[in-house]
Amino acid sequence: MKTHKIALYPGTFDPITNGHFDIIERALKLFDEVIIAVAISVDKKPMFTLNERIEMTKEAIKGLENISVVGFDNLTVELAKERGATILIRGLRAISDFEFELQLGYLNNSLDDSIETVYLMPKLKHAFISSSSVRNLLKFNAKTEHLLPKKVQEIIGSMNSCTLR
Repeated sequence: MKTHKIALYPGTFDPITNGHFDIIERALKLFDEVIIAVAISVDKKPMFTLNERIEMTKEAIKGLENISVVGFDNLTVELAKERGATILIRGLRAISDFEFELQLGYLNNSLDDSIETVYLMPKLKHAFISSSSVRNLLKFNAKTEHLLPKKVQEIIGSMNSCTLR
């Protein structure tokens, strides 16, 4: 009997970028279902509210199958268990990401050894994109169309620049 493999892709997604979207498309080829988990992340002081980030993420993935978006404020492994996910997806852009992501993977495994972490790399053309670099560009009203899914760019463009903290 084939098991249904559910993967959880947690992150702040402040905002979701083309790099994130690339990882999502790759994960959908590997797993039966992908849940994008948008973290509240008050420690990171996000530019966008949780509801805005969830909405942008939902718009970015419209048309994709076997995928859902949830917000969360508990431990990632707890959310994974609640949702039946046995895989955590993490993106790696550069060597600088590796040490942090490796430690996080070990930490999550120490909390629940039934959950595996799978690291995916975006295509080279997206490897330099980070949400923090997009936020910096947004603060200066700089060009971000090449970094964000079209629907996300439209949502951000429709927001009053005063709301971009």
